[in-house]
Amino acid sequence: MSSSFGQVFRIHTFGESHGGGVGVIIDGCPPRIAVSQEQIQHELDRRRPGQSEIVTPRKELDTAEILSGLQDGVTLGSPIAIVVRNTDQRPGAYDEMAAKYRPSHADYTYDAKYGIRSASGGGRASARETIGRVAAAAVARQVLDSLHPGIEVLAWVKSIQELNAEVDPESITAETIESNIVRTGDPAMVEPMIERIKAIRSDGNSVGGVIECVIRNCPAGLGEPIFDKLEADLAKAMLSLPATKGFEIGSGFSGTLLTGREHNDAFRMIDGKVRTLTNRSGGIQGGISNGETILFRVAFKPTATIMSNQETVTSDGENTELQGRGRHDACVLPRAVPIVEAMATLVLTDHLLRQRAIQPIS
Repeated sequence: MSSSFGQVFRIHTFGESHGGGVGVIIDGCPPRIAVSQEQIQHELDRRRPGQSEIVTPRKELDTAEILSGLQDGVTLGSPIAIVVRNTDQRPGAYDEMAAKYRPSHADYTYDAKYGIRSASGGGRASARETIGRVAAAAVARQVLDSLHPGIEVLAWVKSIQELNAEVDPESITAETIESNIVRTGDPAMVEPMIERIKAIRSDGNSVGGVIECVIRNCPAGLGEPIFDKLEADLAKAMLSLPATKGFEIGSGFSGTLLTGREHNDAFRMIDGKVRTLTNRSGGIQGGISNGETILFRVAFKPTATIMSNQETVTSDGENTELQGRGRHDACVLPRAVPIVEAMATLVLTDHLLRQRAIQPIS
């Protein structure tokens, strides 16, 4: 089971949803980087369950324990191990699911691949696995701040079903996003989105949507020209997240409706720098950042586990019905915002360190 990500700044996550704990081992973090445990905890608090009335009520403090790699708050250059203990497991809620596959969940495919699975909470298929990613990204964020300050990574809920937020990627702030429990950047859409999630949950159902993410002040030159293109690694990072079903960058699929003359981003010299007058490329050309704002979107499907009867089969191959139990998000998007930011931060940090091995970034 591949649980590693990155080449230079490399992480390896571990743990199951209802096991003893989850966490991450970070390898390749440069030495002598000041790391604040409070900053790590802040990011974990943004993604933890039970934080508002529209997310899963599972009660976990998600307290981070740093086991290695730091001395007096400074990285040693050795592997950093971070663990978060699980304290509110309820495996009994999954007794029926141990014998019945949840539709559109990983239950069947895990059995098909491994012949065994952790039925409680979905094991590694649970979004609880992303705790390790968020903790690692909080360290990566501090590496970025030390080596190349000024890079900003912000994500927000762009849409829930047809409810679409109007957000200016160049001016949106973290304060605006974090000022509401749905984490959208459009104040006019806060209540409609909250009410939609509540209505869906009360019906025993779930709903999906789109998260948009902007990377501002990214230097030109990050990314590789062939297989490790910056947008390819961003796409892999985002599509490795639970419940993701789509990724697009810049003009995305809408760009297919334009001609080359309409779509091309014209170059001009502005204040002594090569700039583009438009940004349909989304800040990346030929797999390499061009210094413009990077903008991408990630599609999240409705949560698979719903509190309604569904047709399914048992692990013995018998047709049956299943009604979901346990504590689950009716919409994953509000808690997925910091996870999208985390994966983008991990990709940037890895590529920044790879580029520093070639030449200093101007």
